[in-house]
Amino acid sequence: MESLKAALERALKQRGIEGELKGWDAVREWPRVVGPRIASHTRAVRFHQGALEVQVEGSAWMQELSVLKPQLIRKMNRELGEGAVTELRYLVPPGGILR
Repeated sequence: MESLKAALERALKQRGIEGELKGWDAVREWPRVVGPRIASHTRAVRFHQGALEVQVEGSAWMQELSVLKPQLIRKMNRELGEGAVTELRYLVPPGGILR
């Protein structure tokens, strides 16, 4: 008997949307993958068509993470499967407060 997860993955693959499921895994797994230092100043909030949107705590963190972008994308894909995340988009929320 096929597990529910395997059945869901097969159904999503047949419809060509399995990447979106991996992307939402990226939102959930962001803190674990990037580690406590980065996670304490960021929050992954959305995923769409390969792009993971991450709120950052101010422009200084945005600058630092921009430099780390290629490394973070590689790390996310190593953890979640190649091609899960193709782009990281950083934004500072209004007031610089992470929600």
